[in-house]
Amino acid sequence: MKLNELNDNPGSRHPAKRRGRGIGSGLGKTSGHGVKGQKARSGVAINGFEGGQMPIYRRLPKRGFNNIHAKSFNEINVGRLQAAIDAKKLANDGTITVDTLVAAGILSRRLDGLRLLGSGELKAKIAIEVNHATASARAAVEKVGGTVVITAPEQGQKADAAS
Repeated sequence: MKLNELNDNPGSRHPAKRRGRGIGSGLGKTSGHGVKGQKARSGVAINGFEGGQMPIYRRLPKRGFNNIHAKSFNEINVGRLQAAIDAKKLANDGTITVDTLVAAGILSRRLDGLRLLGSGELKAKIAIEVNHATASARAAVEKVGGTVVITAPEQGQKADAAS
């Protein structure tokens, strides 16, 4: 085979459509752009425009509030901690923090901290450092002889009422 004998695969190239060359071609007059006006030109930006009628996003009342300072916490139940200890993913010899949970693969990322919830049963004695803990979670940890340390809140965050 020589370079001058190379060809494209059959059907891989199509002839260019000649637009605007008469109505007999099927692409005459507006060349496939439909009607005249703004929509026939490039850079059309009319999302939400309703022909002069008041758009629906302005007719409906606004509701709610998005707090731009809201913190997003990882939430973990004591039962899930026990399951991780049983599966040998988590060692309960030192203090358990957000970073140790991320390193063990129990949490996917750090977020703004950790909130301990009380669902499930805990058998292992653990020392855990969290930003928040429910009363039932704290009771479950202290029942088996463990400790819960509530870390100081970051700037702009309210202190935990139970600490």
